[in-house]
Parts: sequence; C-alpha cells; structure tokens
Amino acid sequence: MINKSRIAAYLLQCLLMSFSAFTYAEEKPNIIFILTDDLGFNQVGAYGNTPIKTPNLDKMASNGIRFDHAYAGNTVCSPSRVALFTGRDGRYMTNNSNTVQLTEMDITVAHVLKHASYDTALFGKYSIGSQMGVTDPLAMGFDTWYGMYSILEGHRQYPQILWRDGKKIRITENEGGKKGAYAQELFAEEAINYIEQERDNPFFVMLTFSSPHAELAVPEKYSAQYDFEEKPYTGMSTGVPSDKYAAYYPEPVDKPNATLAGMVSALDDYVGQIIATLEKRGILDNTLIIFTSDNGPHDEGGADPQYLKASAPYKGQKRDLFDGGIHVPMLLHWPAKIKQPRVDKTPWTFADVLPTFADIAGVNLNLVPRVRTNGVSISGLLQDEPEEMPERLMYWEFAKQVGDPNSGVIGDIYQAAREGEWKAVRYRLDGDLQLFNILQDPDESNNLAAEYPQKAQAFLELFEQYKD
Repeated sequence: MINKSRIAAYLLQCLLMSFSAFTYAEEKPNIIFILTDDLGFNQVGAYGNTPIKTPNLDKMASNGIRFDHAYAGNTVCSPSRVALFTGRDGRYMTNNSNTVQLTEMDITVAHVLKHASYDTALFGKYSIGSQMGVTDPLAMGFDTWYGMYSILEGHRQYPQILWRDGKKIRITENEGGKKGAYAQELFAEEAINYIEQERDNPFFVMLTFSSPHAELAVPEKYSAQYDFEEKPYTGMSTGVPSDKYAAYYPEPVDKPNATLAGMVSALDDYVGQIIATLEKRGILDNTLIIFTSDNGPHDEGGADPQYLKASAPYKGQKRDLFDGGIHVPMLLHWPAKIKQPRVDKTPWTFADVLPTFADIAGVNLNLVPRVRTNGVSISGLLQDEPEEMPERLMYWEFAKQVGDPNSGVIGDIYQAAREGEWKAVRYRLDGDLQLFNILQDPDESNNLAAEYPQKAQAFLELFEQYKD
C-alpha cells in the first residue's frame, strides 16, 4: 500500500531542495559603487599613460571590464551625482548647474534597491541634499551613512566635523590645526567595517571619496614615492591669492604634483583593502564593484592636470563638455559573471546606473512609484558574451556659474551630445555648434560641422529643443 504521507513529504523535500538550488543560483550580488571626485580619465594606470601608481585598480581592470567610453553625468560634482543617483541625464534635469540638489520627490538608486531587500549604506561625500530629514541620505534610501553632507565640507581632507546618520560628530584628531585623521581613510574604514558585518540581505555600498578634489593633501607615505617637477602652490600664505581658488584652499603645498599623485595612490590602496576584505569574507566572487569618477580633473589648489596629462587623450577638464571634462575611467569587477577580462568600448553614462542595478537586482521599474529615468540598462554587457547595444544619443548640459564657481549666479550654458562616433558641443546658447568624430579625433580639434551639415543640423535641433 502506498504511503501517501511519505510521498507528500518526499515531494515537499524535493521542492524545497529545488527552490534552494534556484535561490542560490540566482543569488543577488552585493554591489559596491566607488566614486572618486575629479579623477581624470588618464590618472589610472590601467588606461596606460600615467606615472601615477595604481596597482590595485590595474589588477581590478585586468580581472574585469575596463570601459573605455564611459561618461559621467556632468562636468561638475552636483549635477553629475544627481544624474547618478536618479538615472537622469541633462534632458530630464531641471537644473544643470552645481547648485542642483535632490528633491523630496526624487527616487534614487538606493530606493530602488530597497525594493529588492538590499541593505544600503553611503560612506563619503554627499553634497546633493539641502534639508536634513527630507533629502539627506537616510531620506533618500540609505539605511546608514557616514561622511560629508554639504558641498563645501568636501573641500577638506582633514575635516573637523563629519556626519553619522544625520548627527554631527567631532573629529578631534583634526582639531587645533592637527592632521591626524585623513577623510578618505575614514570613509574606507567605515566601508570595510560595514562589509565585515554578517547580514541576511545583500548590500549596496556607495563609497564616495572626496579626493583627488582639492584641497591637495595626503599622508606622506603616499606622496613620498613621487619625484616630479614642481611649482609650489602658495595659497594665501603670501597675503596675495595664488589663484582664483585660493580662498577655498589657503594652505600652501610645496609639491602639488606629488601630492595629487599620492592622493590617487591612496585611493588605490583603499580599494585594495576593500577587495581584500571581500576576499577574506568569501564574498568577492558575487560582489559587483564599479570604480569611476564624477567628472574630469581639476586645476584647483595647485593641481596641474596638464603636467600629469590627466585627461589624455581627450581635450578639456572639469567644467568643460569636451570629453576631458566628462569622459571618465570606469572599471567593473564581478568574478561570478566576468571570467574573461576585456576592454569594452560601448558608450554609456551615469544615467544608466540606476536601470542597470534595477535589472541586476530583479526590480521592475514600472512598479516603483515616482521613479523617472531616461537611462538605459547595460546589464547585457555584464557577462562574458556581452549583448551588443544599439547606438543611442547621450546628452549633457552645464550651467556655468559667473565668477566664483560657487557664486550661484548662472552665466553661460554649455551643451554636448554623442551618438555613435559623432560628438557635438555648443559653448553658450548663441555659440556655434562644433561637430567632431570622437573616435578619430579624441582631442576634438577638427570641427566637421561644415563638412557634415545634415549631421550638424540634427544636433543643433536637439540643442535647441533642450536649451530651456
């Protein structure tokens, strides 16, 4: 006689085993997004032409994907970060200047990942929330945060004040002119402590360094390895401003080139520590790590991007919409999915991060209230046999502030767009459109607008459509 109860128990056991196997196979990855501040395309060794030592990032690139045509959301901090957080490019932004902030109605990538039961944390520079309790990181989808809140706080490498979950905390090691606690090291330590914790859910960590943005400062062990030609930066020490940024960065720097290079090497060291922590915990394989920059390199506080060829081979730097201002390093490491390292030349941008992470986490954005993105998921690229993406148009707009870069008074409007091999730029709304083949002419020195009038007209119509 058949024992129905035993059969039922057996079938239930098989079902549970199958479900368990399926769940394990489809386990959501941990995600770590590492954002640097004003790091140029050519300031990472993996891109081939810099004296700056970045062995951990180079190893990350050699074991993952090096994206050669990735773009930031804008050419300055705040609009670039809002694009990253919300999945919107300049066409969907209501403010493309450095004064832009998140609003209480915005849905961020952290909100989206909460729909997939991710634990979320932010460590480092924030700078895009204007009202505590409304647009601070806790209100914008993060379970915990530690770091710098306002944009000007990000100008200090040895801060006396930081924030933890909405409360100010004193950094006593830096009080009274002391320099005992380096901000970037603090951010990395917090991220490592978070990663080391046991948890039931996958985690999403945004580690947003405020370096190598000025001020130029780093522990000596990182800068001492460099011996460059140097022009000392005097800041305000002589009583006369050394440049237009001296009021923000008044302290002198004897060796600005070595200091900036050391700042990048310090970031590389911290990334190496994070990877080592993941490996020690046995969770490196199914952790997706992305490393990038919020815009191109700066010339503030004594920095000399020309000396270090920081944007090479591209033209321009921070506050430009030539590629040097927006074309950024982008490294991706995910051993569970990327077993055949490669260089990928697919163009993509910060607006694509939110829909990509939604895809990876299994979140249907159509079911997320108030989400508004015009980014495109690149999840099909994140495998050893990448899916080819169709050519599409990407757009940037920058509202430059008059005089002081933080004046709040909007002056010239810059526009740029790229579609396939074509890149168009217009500096000022009444300026002439410049057209370049960005693949053949990365320095954007040969204006082809007169030779390809139909292509130029198409870009001009786009610029006119979105100029307001």
